[in-house]
Amino acid sequence: MRLSTTSWVFLERDPDMKIDFKGRVALVTGGTRGIGKQIAEDLGRLGADVYVTGTSATPHDGSLWRTGRYMGADFRRWTEMDQFLLKVKQMKRIDICINNAGINRINPIDETLVEDWDEISAVNLDAPFLITREVSSIMKNNNYGRIINISSIFGVISKAKRVLYSMSKFGLHGLTVSSAIDLAPYNILVNAVSPGFVNTELTRRILGPEEMKRMVKEIPMGRLAETKEISNAVLFLASDINTYITGQNIIVDGGFVNV
Repeated sequence: MRLSTTSWVFLERDPDMKIDFKGRVALVTGGTRGIGKQIAEDLGRLGADVYVTGTSATPHDGSLWRTGRYMGADFRRWTEMDQFLLKVKQMKRIDICINNAGINRINPIDETLVEDWDEISAVNLDAPFLITREVSSIMKNNNYGRIINISSIFGVISKAKRVLYSMSKFGLHGLTVSSAIDLAPYNILVNAVSPGFVNTELTRRILGPEEMKRMVKEIPMGRLAETKEISNAVLFLASDINTYITGQNIIVDGGFVNV
């Protein structure tokens, strides 16, 4: 059914259908490149006061965070994680939290290393858990919050040599669902966004040119996602337009998991 011209005009004029983050404070982990950088920039463009984390002591591109809202923290190191959590604890307000930081290791199960799992779980699972625990206390005081965990299609399906990564992302889904139940009475919505193959520098480096070409053929839409397309899903879930979606995992993959 097509909407009439009158209906379209109504939607365009309805202020409740506009995404606006003015007055909101957002935290984006792993926000210096790829998907995280896109999300952070989009939140800032739409009015949010954005705090960003990265593994280096200072941001690679200082022009992005002229307001000084950058916090260096390598979540693989417990001392840095603890220092970061202390900074979060001191913040009086966090309206939006995007748990985006993540790492990967590609090995078959019999060649995996415990050290690799320690690092992957620290960044992909422990950090979102600890950060969610801290920010939810702040959000409860304000009776408002939006938490979005950036997961992966490999938290829904898997692939050869992805055992450690899938373990972490399946666990992240558990964190999403369970914390959504705990926090729903406080107007805090918790969801996950699971990207498929995204056109980032990291994807290009991991897959290589030939694997990229083969992968594109397996995606029904015939191309990789752009970071903006992942960010759009996150922006909706983080906005006031979303008032009732919680504990869900939104897959943004061009149809890949369906074939």
